[in-house]
Amino acid sequence: MNTDNRQGFDPESVGRRRVVVLISGNGSNLQALIDAQSYDELGGEIVAVISNQVDAHGLKRAKDAGIDAVALPHREYESRDAFDGALIKVIERHEPDLVVLAGFMRILSPRFVARFAGRLLNIHPSLLPAYTGLNTHARVLADGALEHGASVHFVTDELDGGPVAIQAALKVEPGDDEETLKRKIHAREHLIYPIAVRWFLEGRLKLDEEGHATLDGTKLPPQGLRLSHEDALEELDEDE
Repeated sequence: MNTDNRQGFDPESVGRRRVVVLISGNGSNLQALIDAQSYDELGGEIVAVISNQVDAHGLKRAKDAGIDAVALPHREYESRDAFDGALIKVIERHEPDLVVLAGFMRILSPRFVARFAGRLLNIHPSLLPAYTGLNTHARVLADGALEHGASVHFVTDELDGGPVAIQAALKVEPGDDEETLKRKIHAREHLIYPIAVRWFLEGRLKLDEEGHATLDGTKLPPQGLRLSHEDALEELDEDE
C-alpha cells in the first residue's frame, strides 16, 4: 500500500483531532459517533458531515448536533472522478485528521483513496473478508452461515478489502431473518465504530509502512480485534 500521501500525518502530533463523516442516508452510525462525542468518548470532534444525497436524514442529525452539514449531489457531476475531486476539496476545507465513511454508498476512486490513505475508515456489515459488497444479511441466510457480524476497516483500493481494525461477532439464530439480522448488526456497528475512531484519534490505531493495521504498536491479526458473540451481548446488554 502506498502511504506517501499521508504527508507525515501522525495523530499524536495533532491537538484537537478533527473528523469528517461521509454519509448517504439515515446516518445511524453517524448518530453513534455524535453520541460518543457528546459524552466526550470520541477522542475528537466531528467538524463536518457530507452527503451525496441532499435528502439524507443524516444531514438533519448533523444540523441538530450543531455540526456543519454539506450536501454534494453526485448526479451533478459528469464522472466519478469529477465528483471525487469536488468531494476532496470540500473535505480538505475542514482540515480533517480522519475521514469516516458511515453508510456512504459510493465506490471511491483510487485518487480519493490515495489522498486520504491511512486516515480513511469504513464500517461493513459482515465479518470481513467474508461477504464483501451488498446484501450481506440475505447472503448469510442463504448460505446457512452460523456466524455474522460487523467490521471496521481501513479503506484501500480493494472494495471492503482494507486491513480490519475491530469486529463484533453475532451468532445467527434459527429464527433470524434479514430484519432481525439488520437490527442486531446495527447495534454492533454502533458499538465498535466509536471505539475504532477513538483508537485512531488517540494515535493507538495506525497503518504501518507495510500497510498492516496496528494497535498500540502491535500488528493486528487479519480479523482485527474481534469481540465474540458473548462479549458483544455483554457490552450491549442484550439477551441471548
